[in-house]
Amino acid sequence: MADMLSSKRTLIDKANTAVVIAVSVAVFLFVFSAFATRTLVSQANYQNRVITEKRKARDQLKSDKKAVKDLKKAYKAFTNTELNVLGGDPNGVGAKDGNNAKIVLDALPSQYDFPALVTSLEALVANENVKIKSISGTDEEIAQAENDTSTDPEPIAIPFELSVSSNYETIQGVVSAFEKSIRPIQFTSLELSGGKDELVLTLGAQTYFQPAKSLNISTKVVK
Repeated sequence: MADMLSSKRTLIDKANTAVVIAVSVAVFLFVFSAFATRTLVSQANYQNRVITEKRKARDQLKSDKKAVKDLKKAYKAFTNTELNVLGGDPNGVGAKDGNNAKIVLDALPSQYDFPALVTSLEALVANENVKIKSISGTDEEIAQAENDTSTDPEPIAIPFELSVSSNYETIQGVVSAFEKSIRPIQFTSLELSGGKDELVLTLGAQTYFQPAKSLNISTKVVK
């Protein structure tokens, strides 16, 4: 009788052990499957986000390539004209000559260059037969160096002061020459002194330059 009870107890213990092992294996498989499924879903979502961003980049690249072609075509049409926007010869060297691209660049330079501005002012008033007494201003080349390019450029003022002397009629011609200049010039002050035969015109003014637009090329980390 004792042997039978012992045998039954042994069988029960073995059965319990088998159940524990089976349950443990089942729990392990369940946890592993859940973790693996979560990992696979996370990877799938990540890959979908990567694919979406790649498609956006591809579409943007296609759009940019088309824009480049359109820009080249428009630039060619703008520069290859029989007469420029001032009515001058695109291939000439006169005051009104030069292609339209050069005229636009002269009108609104992309870099700060005060010495070049002084040269332009001298050439502008030289045609009016006046005596240049002084051209002054502050050369801010170092301070403006950081404005060489910008992602959102705006015109930046370059103040200067000009003083010339001549008779009244010629002085009027100087003011008219500034008004007709292709480069935007805004008067801030104007003073006349002297007599009828010789007047001195001293004017304060400012012109502008606009930094070149820089391309904002960025990278994006997909998370």
